[in-house]
This record gives sequence, structure tokens and C-alpha cells, in this order.
Amino acid sequence: MNNPFRTTRRNIGELIAEWSIRAVASLSIIVIFLIFVFVFREASTLFLGDSDEATPQSTQVAQTDSTSQTTSSSEPDVYNPEAEEPEVYNPEAEAPSSGEEGAPGEFIYIAANPAYPHIYNPSTGLIPPDIDAASTEEDVVLGDTLSFTENFFSSTWQPVGEVPKFGIVPLLIGTAKTTLIAILIGAPLGILAALFVAFFAKPWIREIVKPGIELLAGFPSVVIGFFCLVSVASWVQDITGVPYRLNAIVGGIGLSLAVIPIVFSIAEDALSAVPKTLREASLALGSTEWQTAYRVMLPAAAPGVFAAVLLGIGRAFGETMIAIMATGNAPLSTFSPFEPARTVAATIGSEMGEVVWGSEHYGVLFLLGVLLFVFSFGLNAITELYVKTRFIKRFQGK
Repeated sequence: MNNPFRTTRRNIGELIAEWSIRAVASLSIIVIFLIFVFVFREASTLFLGDSDEATPQSTQVAQTDSTSQTTSSSEPDVYNPEAEEPEVYNPEAEAPSSGEEGAPGEFIYIAANPAYPHIYNPSTGLIPPDIDAASTEEDVVLGDTLSFTENFFSSTWQPVGEVPKFGIVPLLIGTAKTTLIAILIGAPLGILAALFVAFFAKPWIREIVKPGIELLAGFPSVVIGFFCLVSVASWVQDITGVPYRLNAIVGGIGLSLAVIPIVFSIAEDALSAVPKTLREASLALGSTEWQTAYRVMLPAAAPGVFAAVLLGIGRAFGETMIAIMATGNAPLSTFSPFEPARTVAATIGSEMGEVVWGSEHYGVLFLLGVLLFVFSFGLNAITELYVKTRFIKRFQGK
């Protein structure tokens, strides 16, 4: 039997709107997938050999290098070949007699060991004890070269140098420190604020506080980082007396400001979704409002609150600007919260703009991006597949 209230013919406008939504949704999914493919492809260059496309380029570079070496390896590059040749410094020549002591050109540093030319105090002529004066630069470089796995899991992040070091241990330590501090500060504040708004606040207060805290999630992270850089760092230094203005504690406080809105919003929704009959039954048995809140309603909403904390961890783990501006941005392998730190996301944000395209450093930064993606995806998967499923089953009485 046909339903007389059902429309048999569809409006052309509805069809256009429906297919437009489908097209936009499909395009968005494709773009996101292509972004993931691009990130993984750029990171995979670290583990793949020389491709066919790179062979001609590498051959050309090798031929160019060999040609330049055969012509003249000691002649400096001249920007304008038509100009007069610059004077070459002769170390055996007599130093200029005129001029004040310490004037430019008075003391010119000549490396005692060509394999280690960079010495902080050139006047001493010191040579590190672990480097033989007769060793060549090639021997030193080859002696310090490690496999990529050993280099990647080392404790030194120094991508610029004769022997680049890409150790992610200090980055992981810095990320763990700042994230832990942010969660220890932001999670309790967000959960307690959610309890207050859900069960204790008056309706008019709730209508003001809830949107106000949620608006903090849309605050620009650079503004929060600047606030921590200017004000919070000075407050922390005055209270604790630490020698560093920017450290993991300041960065953790800044990240907690970004974590609180997420934890509050999701925890408040989870607490509000608990059936009111549980609250009424607890109050009928003689429990106080506070006892009902933290002994009945909060345990019932525990999966949702736990999901809020997990999402807060993911937010703190992937934050960039606050970590760059408030943590000191120094890759130190120390667990002290009073010393500067550098996070994985801050490393990508601060170095990606100046890295050489296609270099090993370039691939390592994309590999760090893959680690961020895997960690965030894992937290979201745990939240969706385990926490929310358990939350639904608990309300269904299973």
C-alpha cells in the first residue's frame, strides 16, 4: 500500500544539495588520504635505496664534484669572476703592526688539527684528547658515522654538522615531560569544572561558564605561548628560583591551558549523559550532593571522562606553537622539569621551514610526523573502539 504522505518525486534542489554534499565529503576524504600518503612517502625515503629517478641526479652531482676537485679544490668560490681576485691569507706573513690589540685581522685563527677546526677558544690551540693530531677529517667523520637506527635512537639531536645526529631520545623525553605536566594540571581542573557545571552550578551560571571555557579551545595557541613567554615564565622563576625562565614547567602550564577546554567539554557531556535516576536514587538514600557527584555520577561516566583525558593527551602531544615559545626549545636528555625541553611537534615546526629538500634531515622530520600521527591515531582508536563502546554497554546494563 502506497503511503499518501510520502513524496514520490524529488525536488531538483534536493538532488543538487545531496550530490554536492557527497562530492565535498568524498573530496575531503581523498585529500586527507593523500596527505597521509605524502607524509609516509617522504618518510620512507630514509629506508629505501637509491631510486632510478635519483640515479641521474646523483651521477651528475658526483661528476660535478669530481670535476671541481680536479680543477682546484683549494680555490674559493667567487661570486663575480670579473672582479679582482681576493687576497689569500698567508699564515707565514707578518701580522700587521698597526691597529689596536684585538682589532679585526690582528689575530687570525689557524686550526691546529684540520679534522677539528672548530674550537671555542682559538688562542689556546687545544685539540680534543680523543682526536689524534695526525688524523684526517675523513677518518674522524667515518669513525663517528653510525647506522641510521643507532643514530635515530641516540641521545643527541644535532642535525646541523659534519656528522648529523638525529637522536629522538631528548625529543621524546621533552614531549613526555611537558605532556605529563599539562595533564597533571589540566585534567583535574577540567574534570572538577565539569562536575561543578553539571551538578552544582545554577542554570544561569552554567549558561555563562560552559560556553566561556569552550571558547578557550578556539584561542590562538600563539597567544597562549606569548602569555607564557612574557608572564608565566617570570612567575614560575620568582616562585621556584630556577635559573631558566623557559623550562618544561612553563611549557606544561601553557599546554594545560589548551588541554582544559577539551577535557572539560567532553567530561561535562559524559556527566550530563548519565541517567538522572542514578542521582535521584543516591539523594533518596541520604547521600549529599558532593557524595553523589564523585561516588555515583563520576564512576558512571568514567569511560567518557577517560576518553576526555586521552584526547587531552593527544592535544598536548601535538601542540606546536606553545611548545616552541614556552619550553625553551632545547633538546636535553634530562628528566628535570626545571630545565628546558623540546617536543617532537616543536622540532618539526621550527626546523621544517629551513631544511634542505630531499635531505636526510628532511626525511627524519617527516618520520617524526609519522610518529605523531601513529600516536594520535592510537589514542583516538582507543577512545572510539574501547572507551565509548564500554561506556555504551555500561548504560545498557551489559
